[in-house]
Amino acid sequence: MLDISQIPTPCYVCEEELLERNLKILDRVQKESGAKILLALKGFAMWSTFDLVGRYLAGTSASGLHEALLGRETMNKEVHTYSPAFKDDEIEQIASVSDHLIFNSPGQIERFLHRAKSINPSLSCGIRVNPETSSAPVDLYNPCAPYSRLGTTISNFDPNILENLDGLHFHALCEQNVDALESVLAAFEDKFGKYIGQMKWINFGGGHHITRADYDVDRLIEVIADFKKKHGGITVYLEPGEAVGWQTGPLVASVLDIVHNGIDIAILDVSAEAHMPDTLAMPYRAEVRGAADAGKKPYTYRLAGNTCLAGDVMGDYSFDQPLKIGDKVLFEDQIHYTMVKSTTFNGVKHPSIAIWTKDGSLKIVREFGYEDFKNRLS
Repeated sequence: MLDISQIPTPCYVCEEELLERNLKILDRVQKESGAKILLALKGFAMWSTFDLVGRYLAGTSASGLHEALLGRETMNKEVHTYSPAFKDDEIEQIASVSDHLIFNSPGQIERFLHRAKSINPSLSCGIRVNPETSSAPVDLYNPCAPYSRLGTTISNFDPNILENLDGLHFHALCEQNVDALESVLAAFEDKFGKYIGQMKWINFGGGHHITRADYDVDRLIEVIADFKKKHGGITVYLEPGEAVGWQTGPLVASVLDIVHNGIDIAILDVSAEAHMPDTLAMPYRAEVRGAADAGKKPYTYRLAGNTCLAGDVMGDYSFDQPLKIGDKVLFEDQIHYTMVKSTTFNGVKHPSIAIWTKDGSLKIVREFGYEDFKNRLS
């Protein structure tokens, strides 16, 4: 049980027991379906936990050079790298640290494939295709939205490139259940199924919300197993990020001041803009431990950040007791995506990163200060 009295603020706290719970669910999928699951670093890159993650998952998936290097240096299992467009001055280093290299277009294959293979002859290469089917909730997170730059559509696909490739990759989901995967998989097979027999592997991408309580894990195992059987035992990869870090810990903040301007406003030592950007970009409303929507409980406050941005606000929440200066406020489920998107905007101190270990102790793995703010600028 997390003891908030031990936690200095601001601080992201990953609860080791909850992380391992997720990893065990993912490992069950691997063992019972025959698929391999990779950690998508774009969603969860807390590498201080990778000794644990690496005990369960097959490796990491990267979106470019820096994530590929991180996967190689900190987990050193399979590294799969995809980017919408690779850069000329990075491709050789990417190839040297990757096991799989996935191109976004025939043009990128023509430009880089032979050069990459000359650096790493064992490199397994593939192309990302666009099945043009997705039920992602908003276009911002829909890789198959009209005019998407992500993946090659069947009308732009050149079958001649396949003689130099080992696999096909698609990604069309966003925080969705297995029924969404089945719809996408049907479209993928309809458009690209005739090429699967030429491949060694198929990557189902990310967006699978496997560790969410209502996810149909049994059905996912069936879908993967059926696909593998249908296609001669072909290797299947999944690369969730959010499902790994899902509900594994909070961002802990403290109340610095309380002011009133038509509503009581609690100013915290965290920032929505800098430390919880999805609350402004999506918009997304974080749950606060022990709180409810405005007006549901006796005491309502607007929770706000400590920057000069007028809109640096997390939202309005109600509490059983009045908030006081020094009280701690816990924003739930802030380990996936939130940490990888955080910034040092306005010079507000970046939250520390900590692990609440299975033996019930707090391990601070990174603290941030002025030098971190200064050194990312020039």
